[in-house]
Amino acid sequence: MGRPDDAPASAHDRRWRRDLRDTFRCAGALLGLLLLVDDLSGRLTPWRGALWLALAVLLLVVLFPARVRAGQGWLSSRGLLRERRVRTDRLVSVRCLDGISQRLLLRDELGGRVEIDPDVLVHNPDLWHRVSEGSRTSVTSGSLTCGATALRRIAERVERETAETVFKVSGLE
Repeated sequence: MGRPDDAPASAHDRRWRRDLRDTFRCAGALLGLLLLVDDLSGRLTPWRGALWLALAVLLLVVLFPARVRAGQGWLSSRGLLRERRVRTDRLVSVRCLDGISQRLLLRDELGGRVEIDPDVLVHNPDLWHRVSEGSRTSVTSGSLTCGATALRRIAERVERETAETVFKVSGLE
């Protein structure tokens, strides 16, 4: 079953560049403020400057956004050091992990594991569409034993966000 010529080979997170830019701005602002305060207090030394630079780089590493992409039957998340990939058409479980920030954990039959922010799927309907297609295949084949509820909740959020956007654009809010 081939794809139409006008269909994209993969979908990606359209907010990733903005999130990356915001990450650099945040780390740069922290570095600038620390250097400014240290300079104004008269205690700025090369060692302290190096310490503040290291702190800003650490913040950059912690805040660095994962680059999420999806294609027919797969989803990947690429961080700073490595890329994780899962087959969405062979999922065995999908779980919502609560904590400081909500995460969605997808596992496949081949041992693949991807953890992403569900907001990435909510704000990128084309990305969600690819994941949804693959997960429907998993449900149909019977491989998805845990997680249909989590997928349904995300689908409801995507539909709600899409409807709100349509209402805003058309002036019907």
